[in-house]
Amino acid sequence: MLSRRTLIKRTGVAALSAFIPSFIKAGPNHAGGAFRFCLNTSTIRGQNVGLLKSLEIASAAGYDGVELWVSDIRDYLKQGNKVDTLAKFIADRGLTVENAISFTTWMVNDAAKRKAGLKDLEEEMKIMAALGCRRIAAPPSGVDKGEPVDLPQTGIYYREILDLGRKYKVIPQLEFWGASGTLYSLSQALAIAAAANDPDARILPDVYHLFRGGSGFNGLKLMNGRAIEIIHMNDYPGNKPVNEQTDGDRVYPGDGVAPLKQVLQDLRVMGGTKVLSLELFNKTYWAQDPLLVAKTGLQKMKALVNEA
Repeated sequence: MLSRRTLIKRTGVAALSAFIPSFIKAGPNHAGGAFRFCLNTSTIRGQNVGLLKSLEIASAAGYDGVELWVSDIRDYLKQGNKVDTLAKFIADRGLTVENAISFTTWMVNDAAKRKAGLKDLEEEMKIMAALGCRRIAAPPSGVDKGEPVDLPQTGIYYREILDLGRKYKVIPQLEFWGASGTLYSLSQALAIAAAANDPDARILPDVYHLFRGGSGFNGLKLMNGRAIEIIHMNDYPGNKPVNEQTDGDRVYPGDGVAPLKQVLQDLRVMGGTKVLSLELFNKTYWAQDPLLVAKTGLQKMKALVNEA
């Protein structure tokens, strides 16, 4: 077992301080934070409306911003369109690109694959910077299911992509996937972020993944406002075993059994503005009018915020 002194030496006091509870750092008069509302386009992905129409729907529904998939942006550019044109289209609709969904192999141990992943990630960062987006997801993409994660080594890999992100002012958000069998829990993400020993380390939690990976929700109380900027909002049913649930089981926030009011209260206590991004993959919703789905999700998130 590592001694306290050895752990601090390896991970760095500066990084660990980013995860000290906010009530310890800021005192009892620490002000609560605000929320921004965002639509992850996966929520209406099944309707196949296309990138531009998704942006129009997000704007019409009343969202502050969007979370876009890099693959959709690349498809748009392959059709001969320009990044500047897309940036103007987004700005004209009063939206901000809050984050990008990326699947590069930055975390794999195979040197050649990781090198290729870093090249892809840098190209994606350039695109997102041109769109005014300052975040990009960094999940355990490409890591074999069940492969043990070397937390200190992954911290080194994460620091490497944080260095890359600073070049373009697009900061990778460390994301864990509950059913991945690799980086599946909040505790692992916290350890990796601390091992990175980097002031820009950020974690991207997801309500479903906190449930699916067995993290629970009380770990959020250990984090301050700088550690989380955006969270994927959704809910899950209580009538299906956790190990049988998939992304497609996600439901609107408030329609399941997740302790969302507690989550929102903890996010408020952290301080700082938090982006609540609706991320669903529900085939029932995909069969409905996409504007109705977007509006319904926003209304349910706002209702929870008002009640929390």
